[in-house]
Amino acid sequence: MSLSPSADCPRILLAGDRSSSGKTTIVAGLLSALRRRGLNVQPFKVAMDYIDPSYHTWITGRSCRNLDGYLMQEAAVREVYAHAAAGADVAVIEGVRGLYEGSDGDLGSTAQIAKMLNVPVIFVVDARSITRSAAALVKGYMDFDPQVNIKGVILNKVGSERHAQKARAEIERYAGVEVVGVIRRNDEMHLAMRHLGLVPVLEGKTRHEGFEERIAKIREIVEASLDIDRILELARESTPLPEVAADLYRESTEGKGVKIGVATDEAFNFYYRDNLELMELAGARVVPFSPVHDAALPDVDGIYIGGGYPELYARELSQNAGMLRSLEKAHEKDLPIYAECGGLMYLAREIEWDGERQDMVGLVPGKVRRGSIRVVSYVHGRLARACPLGPAGEPIMGHEFHHSELLMDEKEKVDYAIRLERGTGIKDGWDGVAEGNMVASYSHIHSASFRGFPANFIKACRKS
Repeated sequence: MSLSPSADCPRILLAGDRSSSGKTTIVAGLLSALRRRGLNVQPFKVAMDYIDPSYHTWITGRSCRNLDGYLMQEAAVREVYAHAAAGADVAVIEGVRGLYEGSDGDLGSTAQIAKMLNVPVIFVVDARSITRSAAALVKGYMDFDPQVNIKGVILNKVGSERHAQKARAEIERYAGVEVVGVIRRNDEMHLAMRHLGLVPVLEGKTRHEGFEERIAKIREIVEASLDIDRILELARESTPLPEVAADLYRESTEGKGVKIGVATDEAFNFYYRDNLELMELAGARVVPFSPVHDAALPDVDGIYIGGGYPELYARELSQNAGMLRSLEKAHEKDLPIYAECGGLMYLAREIEWDGERQDMVGLVPGKVRRGSIRVVSYVHGRLARACPLGPAGEPIMGHEFHHSELLMDEKEKVDYAIRLERGTGIKDGWDGVAEGNMVASYSHIHSASFRGFPANFIKACRKS
């Protein structure tokens, strides 16, 4: 079986000159504008972010997929792209950080993905206080790696019409690339932020007044500022991609009859669609439940608690005594439980955040508090013991993204499931608190890089 990326699906990638270039807001507006035209838009995000994709998914109605050249082999990147783009009218890829920022040279960069997928690039430039220098910047990026196909430029945060005219003329004269949009400085071109980046969509819709109106306003500004017809023309110039063999997305009956409870609400919503989809392709049933609102767990064979912001919902989580006790009972019955990052925080004994302390589930012998630094890193290592994630010795890759730290109770013996060769983890290079059939870690995993997931977890659930 093979998957065709489909030659008739145009694709475009928006990259920035730096992290603060404004590409995320522009992409949100562009996706909304394309949807307003009635197009079926497939969004992608370079690297393993959860929050930007939550906007892309909500705006387009199609699950945003992550593409990461560090964690994924090129064949996996192409397969994820081909699988997700099937049936779309256009694919829009949002880059990460600056165009050439990688973990090690090109590895993990937006440029690497641009070359893997041979996709035309629209380069977003923060043009505050520069005109002729903008041309030097654009030409420098184009010359740095000629294999990256920069086809257009968007000037962002421009001060005046004269500013825009001068910068456009210099870029088109010296860099030889067209400017396809100019966005003036505007306080309405911002999305709500916090300690880990943007506010996720599920929270924004429930806690932030005027959230949907802000997105609509961003769309209006983008529609008025970008030449969307020209951007679509550039997307249609993308050359066909070869077919790829189906390796990741294979149907099976391994999970038939298995029900996996997945924590899904305002507090827990950091999941890769691919992880859940592979559970479903294996025949397992994904059963959503809410640690904030539900009084007890549903009837399931295993539990998956992903990342999110439990620290912001600590009071509601703590006051939901029925769910706390239900999780304790599930652990006593030796049901497989896999918790990552926010899930780890929830399974700890308490969360102390901004001067407020709340009791949590208590399966992890430690307390969580705000850390002194924000941890953002790839991780790789091996499973140090057999657990629901797989057998001892199996290599594991993923990433970590958190602003909390877990202080373990030194009086208690703690077993860990993951020995890291790269990454911070919980303590001294160890991650994944393990007890019985529970694993709770700071590491996030994606099934395209840690190929044992979810098959190993389904197997553990079937045995329980």
